[in-house]
Amino acid sequence: MLDFRIDTFLAVCECMNYTKAAETLNITQPAVSQHIRWLEQQYGVQLFLYEGKRLFLTPQGQMLKTAAITLKHDQLHLQRCLTESAQQLSDLNFGVTPTVGMYLLPKPLANYHRQFPEANVKVRMTNTRALCKALDNGELDFAIVEGYFHKTDYDSLLYKTEPYLAVCASTHTFKAPPHCLSDLLGETILVREVGSGNREILQRTLSRQNLSLEDFCCQMELGDMNLLKELLLEDCGITFLYEAAVKQELQQGLVRQIHLSDFVESHDISFIWRKNSMFAQRYQELHQLLSPVEPALP
Repeated sequence: MLDFRIDTFLAVCECMNYTKAAETLNITQPAVSQHIRWLEQQYGVQLFLYEGKRLFLTPQGQMLKTAAITLKHDQLHLQRCLTESAQQLSDLNFGVTPTVGMYLLPKPLANYHRQFPEANVKVRMTNTRALCKALDNGELDFAIVEGYFHKTDYDSLLYKTEPYLAVCASTHTFKAPPHCLSDLLGETILVREVGSGNREILQRTLSRQNLSLEDFCCQMELGDMNLLKELLLEDCGITFLYEAAVKQELQQGLVRQIHLSDFVESHDISFIWRKNSMFAQRYQELHQLLSPVEPALP
């Protein structure tokens, strides 16, 4: 079992304020200070420092935070494993981003169900930022994400490399044929919410061209992939999506790719879990079992 003072340490990391951490834990502020001093004496390092009135983690404190979150996550997972039957050890509790959940996961998950028909499966679908937070809190065992994550906090394996396309409705008419990214700035852009991997990838792609979302004449921010695609089909704007998300619409001629000279993108989708987890081998096995099913060549 983890020392209870680790919970105090993680609360301070979350709040970056001793008083707020004490309120969260329902203990006194002197108790919080005492717990942190004990940990610093135990490890022989300073975990926090003040710059003016602001509290910061030291590099040693950051190392302890990463390790402590993983240990707490593993402890929760271990408790479940110890109380589960051999049959329940095939149960899954993980998270995916919308593109993965809607377009890449169904076939491999169906194959997993056929292989382990008695397994209970829980899949949470939300954006990358929310999934990483859920991993840190021990709510999920692993996640498959399309967005960026801190590689200092998570171990990962490549799940799939997916083309990333600029697209519009097949009926869309441009004032002038676009040849590069900047030619699209007069268009309404359909974008996902803050925290979405899709949005972050787009922002980084634009920044390499010294552009931003604010440079487009109009934005429609949408927290649901289905709504975004429906508005795309209604020709309410252009957007940027993984090929898997619009593959069917491209084949049916409902959507067309916007070919641009300065935009040829693909991005890695990652299978992630807490760094240095004792269950790493299990996650590596699940990565193989849940890998995308590629269509057989004729």
